[in-house]
Amino acid sequence: MPKAFGDAENGLEQSLPAIASINTYYSRSQQGMPSHFTALGEKKKSISDVRRTFCLFVTFDLLFVSLLWIIELNGKEGIKENLVDEILKYRFQTSFFDIFLLAIFRFLVLLFAYALLRLRHWWVIAVTTLVTSSFLIIKVILSIQFQTRGAFGYVLPIVSFVLAWLETWFLDFKVLTQELEDERLYQTAQAAFPQAPLLHPRAVSDGQFYSPPESLAGSDDELEEEGTGRKAVTPQEKEYVRQGRESMGVVEHILTMEENWRLERENDIGDAVYTYEIPYHGKTFILKAFLQCSAELIYQEVILQPEKLVIWNKTIAVCQVIQRIDDNTLITYDVAAGAAGGVVSPRDFVNVRRIERKKEMYISSGISSTHGSKPPLNKYVRGENGPGGFVVLKSLRNPHVCTFIWVLNTDLKGRLPKYLIHQSLAATMFEFVSHLRKRITDVRGAGY
Repeated sequence: MPKAFGDAENGLEQSLPAIASINTYYSRSQQGMPSHFTALGEKKKSISDVRRTFCLFVTFDLLFVSLLWIIELNGKEGIKENLVDEILKYRFQTSFFDIFLLAIFRFLVLLFAYALLRLRHWWVIAVTTLVTSSFLIIKVILSIQFQTRGAFGYVLPIVSFVLAWLETWFLDFKVLTQELEDERLYQTAQAAFPQAPLLHPRAVSDGQFYSPPESLAGSDDELEEEGTGRKAVTPQEKEYVRQGRESMGVVEHILTMEENWRLERENDIGDAVYTYEIPYHGKTFILKAFLQCSAELIYQEVILQPEKLVIWNKTIAVCQVIQRIDDNTLITYDVAAGAAGGVVSPRDFVNVRRIERKKEMYISSGISSTHGSKPPLNKYVRGENGPGGFVVLKSLRNPHVCTFIWVLNTDLKGRLPKYLIHQSLAATMFEFVSHLRKRITDVRGAGY
């Protein structure tokens, strides 16, 4: 075993108390599936939490505008005389009663559309915001007598204008996008639920994936003789196998060069992101984390079931196996979710993945390729991955802990500054391992 692996094992054993406390923290957090459905296989909630918050904000809009109007009425002449003046003797240029009615209009229309009918489109709030904005602009232009009311004369129309646009922003960028993402996760979970319990860490049937045979040290079989089941047949399939073996060699080389990794970032719980320069491929990011679970569990959840990553890993929007070449090689189509607060848009990738089981580790390596069934799409920027993948190192002293390593070499394409890409990649790697720990907590909590 290389020296780097021995050092990792020693550090792992010394870190067990810290890992135990970290795992306790995550087990107490109890973050569940998306907010608008209760549990896998159960019926969704009637209204999502984010939509309920939107409805509360709409109610706040009405109450706040009403409060400001009442304050305005409580002037020198008294509320009764001012009510008569603004309602019975209504004048467009001086009365604020119409702004109050405008708030009631927004309240009734928006709650009817998004609370009762539960519409999932923006056209209703677009109408209310357009009506509100147009009316207020015209009123401010024509109501020159507002100057007699002092600064307060402009407070109510400005507040009403701002609240209307805040409602539009909240619905469009929070409610609709969050519900769309939650619905995608829910449908994915529902589609997978009839096949096998998602929290079940046992071996899954061969119909779902192939578990590759264990690779012996020093084994260099020819491509035609590799594996005990499926074999590469066509020249294209053999090329895919060659690409997979090449990426595997690079990943194994990176593991032996741990002393040359450069520390970039480290979080509060000890996860670290390193960088390493690979000839012909450039800067590579390496995440290293200690996990309080067996290596076999990570092997199953991360390596053997790539299609199910989208259920618990929010950094990935789509992961599909589009072709299986042999027992060790498969082609996947992946869509990475946006990052850096939306600055980095979603990217899609076509990857060759190679999976190997060894006595001391499990490895899934990968590299970008092409496939006829997945040409580039206009809605995504097609990214390109260099050699990378996932590595799970077993602990020889304690089978209930392991070391997880993610090697990432990617070109997101597009016109993005390198510093932004690097910050985004490191943050994405930390987010991934956070979701992975949550997944481990769920699996262990289910008692399987």
